[in-house]
Amino acid sequence: MLAEVVDAVVGGDTHRDTHALELTAPSGATIATLMIGNDERGFAEAIAWVAEHAPGPRVVVGLEGTRSYGIGLARVLQAAGLTVVEIERPRRGERRRGKSDPIDAHLAALHALRLDADRLPTPRADGDREALRILLGARRELTTAKTRTINRLRALLLTGSDADRALSRGALSSDRLAAITRRRGGQHETREYAVRRAEARRLALAISGIDRELADNKWHLADLVTHLAPQLLAKRGVGPVSAAQAIVSWSHPGRCRNDAAYAALAGASPIPASSGRIVRHRLNRGGDRHLNRTLHDILLTRWRTCPRTRAYIARRRAEGKTDPEIRRCLKRYIARELYRSLNTAMAA
Repeated sequence: MLAEVVDAVVGGDTHRDTHALELTAPSGATIATLMIGNDERGFAEAIAWVAEHAPGPRVVVGLEGTRSYGIGLARVLQAAGLTVVEIERPRRGERRRGKSDPIDAHLAALHALRLDADRLPTPRADGDREALRILLGARRELTTAKTRTINRLRALLLTGSDADRALSRGALSSDRLAAITRRRGGQHETREYAVRRAEARRLALAISGIDRELADNKWHLADLVTHLAPQLLAKRGVGPVSAAQAIVSWSHPGRCRNDAAYAALAGASPIPASSGRIVRHRLNRGGDRHLNRTLHDILLTRWRTCPRTRAYIARRRAEGKTDPEIRRCLKRYIARELYRSLNTAMAA
């Protein structure tokens, strides 16, 4: 455990305005406590406090919220040469002594002491990886907005005239959206139809605008992925969006100790579901669902177009495997392939 290889740990409970810190010995005894502001002055005070009270140089800091309220403190501590690990917030059953910031800081320190020293949950990386995460978040928001706007436009057209209903059939392609925006009112147009036509035009323009933003977003993703791990884009079924999500979830060298841990993170690790003489595994419903969706998208492309994958599917079906079981196996293989490519490209 971490308690066996450090001189002390610092547990931190982070908030918007203040942070509660506790310096704890490997035995779990409290050495010192501190309350600081969530600003540069507080961060400098924390570093000086650790240097003054730490019984030795081997100090690890366990913080809650290293990607939210604690991100500023985590960055300063890492820049000062301290190891920072991410701590989950205490569960209700762990709070036997009540709830306060100093108590949560103590629980964070105890949680850090129990960690496996070879498998520390370090915070996610900044830099280009964070840029990819921001772009992916924006893309998900744009995609949701586009779907919502398309549904509104279809509902509007379906309750209109015969011409409106004809436009609502099939995919709303760029040509069809352009036709909706070009429509003009007739001489005997009613007020209701004029409002309907204007609203349909506004929604069609909004969808076209979102399409342009998505195209620009994809270009930026491709540019960053090409810089970070160009090998990913050469793999069948892996596009800029899928490669970006694979990099974001992988984060940095050491976050996932091996390809099995990366598959578990993606929810693609096999879960035993055997009973009696039946030996089988089932799909994992946990893990990072965005990464799991990425594996699924890659799988669908290879399922349709990859001769090697098609041969594997035929062989496994002949063995009596169901399609969900085959998909589970293929996701695991894809996770291994992505992990090895990322380790080669990003760790160099």
